[in-house]
Amino acid sequence: MPKSPESSIQVIDRAVSLLDALAAANGPISLKVLAAESELHPSTAHRILDALATHGFVERADNGQYRLGVRLMQYGGRVREKTDLLREARPIMDWLREQVGETVNLTVREGDEVVYVERALPRRMMRVEQLIGSRAPLHVTAVGKLFLAEVGEAECREYARRTGLPRYTPNTFTQPGKLWIEVGAALKQGYALDNEEAEQGVACIGVPIRDSHGMMVAGLSVSAPRERRQDRWISLVKKAGADLSARLGYTSKAA
Repeated sequence: MPKSPESSIQVIDRAVSLLDALAAANGPISLKVLAAESELHPSTAHRILDALATHGFVERADNGQYRLGVRLMQYGGRVREKTDLLREARPIMDWLREQVGETVNLTVREGDEVVYVERALPRRMMRVEQLIGSRAPLHVTAVGKLFLAEVGEAECREYARRTGLPRYTPNTFTQPGKLWIEVGAALKQGYALDNEEAEQGVACIGVPIRDSHGMMVAGLSVSAPRERRQDRWISLVKKAGADLSARLGYTSKAA
């Protein structure tokens, strides 16, 4: 088996060589064979495999042989879901951009923030533009409010306690009770607004994106200068969100 380039952390290199050997095998494999395939001493291989098994990356069968663990499958599923999300989102985002003539964003949640993972930019000089990979706190974005709505009032108030609801503009919600009223309304109406809460002069309309299990996995939003945002866009954004959710396998029965 060709060896991978070594990093500066030897134990990681050794763990990767063991995982590579497990991935190449047709079934469970013995410690002796794993040690030989990875060119490690059996005691070293055993120690690393035990650590990997503790975290679910490797499983040990009743006969003492090893196989890849369920945690790797979970990670693989998340990578596949994100790839599917980006692929399916692109044409819908392009369609929505053409309808409204403004920037369309795709965001996911990571911890207490949303992360911008894709965008469709309009053909105009004056536009709102978020860099892919940039982040924003949940309470100041339309999609972030929808993510807070998903977890309920108790979790929303815990987020408020944990973060302190920092103020970004005079419109930012900094009181937990008022934030929940806004978040609860977003949950009922199926969309949320950002009224210059993250940045003065910028307004957004956001909707949830759901997977085949009914879980909110992302959000789709339109960002525009406040004076250009139009209420008639809400139905268009909701249609785009529903279309993307359907392409990810969501039906009303999944809710």
